[in-house]
Amino acid sequence: MNRALGIGLLNLVLVLALSPLLEGIIRKLKAFVHSRIGPPLYQPYLDLFKLLGKEEIDSETNVLFRWSPIIAFAAVMLVALLTPIGLVPPMNGAGEVIVFVYLITVSGVMIMASGIGSASPFAIVGSSREMMMILTVEPILAIALITAGVKAGSMRFSDILAYQMSHPYSLSMGIVTFALFLAVLAQLAKLPFDIVEAETEIMEGPFIEQSGPRLALFKWSFFAKELIFASILAAIFLPWPRVEASVLAVVVTLLKVVVILLLVGVIDSVNPRLRIDQAIRFYFSMIFVALVGLAFALVGS
Repeated sequence: MNRALGIGLLNLVLVLALSPLLEGIIRKLKAFVHSRIGPPLYQPYLDLFKLLGKEEIDSETNVLFRWSPIIAFAAVMLVALLTPIGLVPPMNGAGEVIVFVYLITVSGVMIMASGIGSASPFAIVGSSREMMMILTVEPILAIALITAGVKAGSMRFSDILAYQMSHPYSLSMGIVTFALFLAVLAQLAKLPFDIVEAETEIMEGPFIEQSGPRLALFKWSFFAKELIFASILAAIFLPWPRVEASVLAVVVTLLKVVVILLLVGVIDSVNPRLRIDQAIRFYFSMIFVALVGLAFALVGS
């Protein structure tokens, strides 16, 4: 019990404190690729502190508009307790892969609720885009995690991690890793899949009417998801090097997280935004790729 509590606190501290720094690294890399100096690494912290200190302006009294940032942030924090950041997740006994996907979906639904509740035409367009992205991207996440569960014979992250530590990498895991990495780009709203916010098109979309602490919660949720998804990729789908020691495992996982997010930053820097119809066609093809990986897992490959 004490160990689970300690790991839970560690996960929350890492996700809350470290995720803005990782976003700062991505921004700095993007500036470097574009031959700019860019903002300092700590700029995301300044942005969050500034928003947390600002007054909230209520353009709508809709309950969805007011509560959606809080629910989205809470869902992401629960996801953090299910995420293996080098160690067995603290809520391993209370939830598994299906719960993880469910809570991630809840955070996306709250983004939709924010836009719909604001009654802004730009926000409603952004919400409709979010809905289409959820319907095409979330299945890839679910299929990839289910494939890992099929290989391990269990849907618990602890069992999946143990299997990855003791078995060679398989063809099915390689296929779903490729599909999942491309899906993570959309989950993190990075180019070429920065479609829901699309500042130059619909001016932040679902977030256009949000302000102050509520907007800070949305942004912090996005920063946290960067660390969470990169940790899932690093711990389960890219398990090398296999490290069992507790402290060293956390360090190795965080180093892999930085490398994954640097790759995400490079892709974000050199690609233009796709249209929503192009993104949907692309992710339908990735769903097929992920299903191929699941089929290979079912036959033992």
